[in-house]
Amino acid sequence: MRTFKLHTGKVLFALAVLALLIYTIFPFYIAIATSFGAGSGDGSLYLPETFDFGNYVSVFKEQPFFHNILNSALVSFATVAISLLIAVTASYALARVHFRGRTTLLLTVLGVSMFPQVAVLSGMFELIRMLGLYNNLGSLVLSYTVFSLPFSVWILTTFMRGIPKDLEEAAIVDGATPWQIITRIFMPVLWPAMVTTGLLAFIGAWNEFMFAITFILSNDNRTVPVAISMISGGSQYEMPWGPIMAASVIVTVPLIALVLIFQRKIVEGLTAGAVKG
Repeated sequence: MRTFKLHTGKVLFALAVLALLIYTIFPFYIAIATSFGAGSGDGSLYLPETFDFGNYVSVFKEQPFFHNILNSALVSFATVAISLLIAVTASYALARVHFRGRTTLLLTVLGVSMFPQVAVLSGMFELIRMLGLYNNLGSLVLSYTVFSLPFSVWILTTFMRGIPKDLEEAAIVDGATPWQIITRIFMPVLWPAMVTTGLLAFIGAWNEFMFAITFILSNDNRTVPVAISMISGGSQYEMPWGPIMAASVIVTVPLIALVLIFQRKIVEGLTAGAVKG
């Protein structure tokens, strides 16, 4: 009886995992199949009869989609670089430097991340216009950095608190400055956490839509989410699902590649500190 219950539990668990995989992978499968010209994009289960790359070609012919990809890459990498630079130095202060109000400041940083984008959209628009960054990629870097910093600071502060104080004390005895301690002592240990937070910041900046469509006016400065939303058919009632899905697959591939390249560091960053001793 016990063996029967054990096998039943394994079968139910396997079925649950299979259902979860189908639920998560099926939309991407539909996108790939539609991008090659199968079906009409109505969500039915089908296989493409022929692999037609016409949709992929039309995406680059009908609009500056390659330029839009470069815009997204530039904005995303700039956001990650600035966010990590500020987050590492801020987390060092919050985790290692004792000053009054440190806990309150850390909770305030976390509280900022709870505001939805739409709640601060008007204020950010006024700030962007005042700084003269409207219709400039710098507006996206600024806004994305503001939203990615709280999470990055919170995560890196948590990881930095787990670093043994002996490393820092030994560096201080050797005459190391705070910047040398951060760059030569802490950063090599923090690489898994930095890769994890950096990748999440990159994905957030790469996929962001609301700020991108609000702060950018010209087609040459648009990022890929807005460029995809601008793909239209022959009439207002016709949705060109083939080109839309082709563009979606194109912009998803870099994210999958980054996850596969840094998957080991991501796992280390997510599991660091789970086992002590």
